[in-house]
Amino acid sequence: MTVTKQQIMDTLASVMMPSSANGKSQDIVSLGMVSDPFLTAGDAGAKVMFSLTVPADQAQALEPLRGQAQAAVEAIDGVASAMVALTAERKMGAGQPSAPPGRPAAATAATAATAPPPSPPAAAAAGGEKPGVEGVKHIIAVASGKGGVGKSTTAINLALGLLNQGLKVGVMDADIYGPSLPRLVGINGKPEAEGRTLKPIEVFGLKVMSIGFLVAEDTPMIWRGPMVISALTQLLREVDWAPLDVLVVDMPPGTGDAQLTMAQQVPLAGAVIVSTPQDLSLIDARKGLNMFKKVNVPILGIVENMSTFVCPKCGERSDIFGHGGAQEEATRLGVQFLGGVPLHMDIRAKSDAGTPVVADSPDGPHAEIYNQIAIKIAETLSVDQPAAPAIVFE
Repeated sequence: MTVTKQQIMDTLASVMMPSSANGKSQDIVSLGMVSDPFLTAGDAGAKVMFSLTVPADQAQALEPLRGQAQAAVEAIDGVASAMVALTAERKMGAGQPSAPPGRPAAATAATAATAPPPSPPAAAAAGGEKPGVEGVKHIIAVASGKGGVGKSTTAINLALGLLNQGLKVGVMDADIYGPSLPRLVGINGKPEAEGRTLKPIEVFGLKVMSIGFLVAEDTPMIWRGPMVISALTQLLREVDWAPLDVLVVDMPPGTGDAQLTMAQQVPLAGAVIVSTPQDLSLIDARKGLNMFKKVNVPILGIVENMSTFVCPKCGERSDIFGHGGAQEEATRLGVQFLGGVPLHMDIRAKSDAGTPVVADSPDGPHAEIYNQIAIKIAETLSVDQPAAPAIVFE
């Protein structure tokens, strides 16, 4: 049976907001609390995700309402599971909630948006020891301080370079708002599901998963932070990744929820920072680097992307974005410089066509650059050591 968004909204219209919370009894749909539901199909039924927007000062008290809404949707014929997040809003000018004893008010404000209770892995992480992903030895996150520096292209070609070293490799697209992986690997199909677990799509010898496989390419993901965090957790924990030596995570640009979630959810082995040579990009890359240092993630090295341009007709070299800036930054910070990737039409064209250059031309000069970077990262990770994720920045 195919489940529709209208069925979900009709069911949720029977879930009532407690009268003690707002002085009257109305259903959560009429009150405008329910976000647009997101559905993914599977053999066992649909997986449904949505959020409930509640007053910030009532977020904790309304946790039972979240559970009630989840149970109502999971009772629909054809629904395999539901994920519901509470999103708390504060009116402009409203005062901050009082902080619990021993906890700063700023910390309380930052966590006013309350997600569902942590799953056992998350709870274990809160206790100090962050559990890895089952069957995955190392996790490498590829990230950028800003957008437009070739982060996703670097991620997929780095993954293929690691595959060329004889490793079992997967790629997870953690850029919920702007997923690029489906275009990079030329796949539009949806992954299969077995119960609550999604099976990654296999292409070029890689296991890959992206939110982009589940929605149309031009569909905007209008989600608040708690929904993004829940989606990332599901991509990590509810995908059949095993067995992998390395899971490469293509991070969104910046230093926000996704980066913090990764640092909190899994034991990160290190970060590879990728930047263009220009000062403007290096400023943002430095911020990303410092963020990972603050959460005790070692820096594996820096890659200089778009390092130089050689005219294919006349052979003249032009340093469009400068040259050597990332290498100088690596020297200044005392971290390894992993290599420079040129600005070349083949790299761009192959990525847009869904055949990354390392897969399309494995013996070419550009593939060799990515392979050499992958060799350095693999040696640093030392896959025989205990599992831990690595993070890569552009």
